[in-house]
Amino acid sequence: MRMSRLLVRTLREAPADAEVASHQLLVRAGYIRRLASGVYTFLPLGVRVLHNIERVIREELDAAGCQELLLPALHPIELWEQSGRADLFGTEAMPAMVVHGRGGDFVLGPTHEEVVTVTVGAEIESYRQLPVTVYQVQVKFRDEARPRFGLLRTRELVMADAYSFDVDKEAMQQSYGAVFDAYLRIFGRLGLDVFPVEAHSGAIGGDVNHEFMVPSVVGEDHFVQCASCGYAANVEAAERRTEPDMPSGGGAAVIDPAPALVDHHTPDRPGIAQVVAYFADHADQEVTASDLMKSLAIMDDDGRATLLLVPGDREARLPYGWRLFDDEDFASHPSLVKGYIGPVGQRQLGIRVVADLGIRRAGAWITGANQQDHHVSGVTLDRDFTVDEWGSFVEVETGDPCPRCGQTVGLVRSVEAAHTFQLGYRYSDVMPGSTFVAEDGSEGRFSMGCYGMGVSRLLAVVAEEHHDDNGLVWPEEVAPYQVHLLSLGAGRSPEVATAADELYAGLSAGGVAVLYDDRDVSPGVKFKDADLLGLPTRVVVGQKGLDRGLVEWRSRATGEERELAMVDAVAELTAD
Repeated sequence: MRMSRLLVRTLREAPADAEVASHQLLVRAGYIRRLASGVYTFLPLGVRVLHNIERVIREELDAAGCQELLLPALHPIELWEQSGRADLFGTEAMPAMVVHGRGGDFVLGPTHEEVVTVTVGAEIESYRQLPVTVYQVQVKFRDEARPRFGLLRTRELVMADAYSFDVDKEAMQQSYGAVFDAYLRIFGRLGLDVFPVEAHSGAIGGDVNHEFMVPSVVGEDHFVQCASCGYAANVEAAERRTEPDMPSGGGAAVIDPAPALVDHHTPDRPGIAQVVAYFADHADQEVTASDLMKSLAIMDDDGRATLLLVPGDREARLPYGWRLFDDEDFASHPSLVKGYIGPVGQRQLGIRVVADLGIRRAGAWITGANQQDHHVSGVTLDRDFTVDEWGSFVEVETGDPCPRCGQTVGLVRSVEAAHTFQLGYRYSDVMPGSTFVAEDGSEGRFSMGCYGMGVSRLLAVVAEEHHDDNGLVWPEEVAPYQVHLLSLGAGRSPEVATAADELYAGLSAGGVAVLYDDRDVSPGVKFKDADLLGLPTRVVVGQKGLDRGLVEWRSRATGEERELAMVDAVAELTAD
């Protein structure tokens, strides 16, 4: 491709809304353009990168025995009602968009579990046709409340999503392992260091799932990692080890003597920091956030009013499907005084109490007094309140003990690049036609897995991890072209123009993807654009080199430079 004909316009400055390097460089280099918030056009260079990522994905999934199909983007909403996921529309877990058409209401597919289940179910009659794993590369739609970071969080994205169908759980786990391994090979070819970590399944469902995380300074996620035993989990799923001195039965260590309950008037101090400041100003005792107990009013996934207790110096982690009380919930439960909630007496009023394991530590707590502008100190587990359920309900932090080996863990900032799920019977139990004749003649149900990888997001992830101060540095597998050929002074030298044209023709005939900068612009502009676009190899044809029968070769990734004989250039570059 000649740059004089290429639809590209490079920019010297990044747009004001571009916060991260990948967004800035992809726009500046003419790979993408913003159409609306979270919606982007891929220009020809961007499309070539997308296609190369898709090629790598297809090659590895095909090698793993998967079959490509293409499912509709418009889904009859009735399918989502059958699966029970329509009720999640409009939530953070399922930011789905609905189209009201003449033929009824349709969902712009954010994911395809319902559609693929009824599609494959209609074709499979016998266990002899299993296992089957299908995949597609298609646009998905997400009604993101906060699109940001360019292609890293969008309302429309290209995704490669796969779905496996097996006769039982054990067979499904084998299919899951095959796709899991294919994903690792894909990321290796894309030049990404990826960490599969345990995660929550969210609105997709299933018991076992993994996120494939790429460490990144701009990541919106974190995962917990133990360098000693290899444990790794998303912060939403990670747990910390119970401290050795914590009783295992749920009760607290005996406090002798038991402290008295003391009421404190704490006007206009509904938060942890304000209460700590109150004690610093009005009490003789020194109090820190770890001495306070957070009491959060929650509706659990069964619609039960629940009080969640966590230490005051930790951030609570809500299980999937749980939500904080809204104003209507507080109005219906007057014992829970917003900003001044405590556990004392709540179970007797029908409020379920769950607590983080950290609440079991020895000592008394300061909590809300269930009265406006009042807190109480001396609150003691088993004497003043009891707990219905214990668990890990706080976000794991650097330095917490690993749940497996007890050594300290660290947090790694990262970007989620893919997610895989062992769905089991989540959809085959509820979607029509999800049965087959089993080997013993009985009616079998599909045990399923699903696997999602954001192709357009990967373009940004690769760009984020492969760039420098001058521009993009594409790995060879995904670069839009392999060689960036520059002619310098061709307008003044017919010899340069002829030599560059011949080199372009020879490389193209040899199967090398070449971007030929034949524009009538200064050498400085060409060099800057070459660095910005980030192709793996730059070859320069100029008068000084030609006078000696040479062209200049340079690696974008390493900066290595050398001279090639013009007569041997095509052979050497096609051999690479």
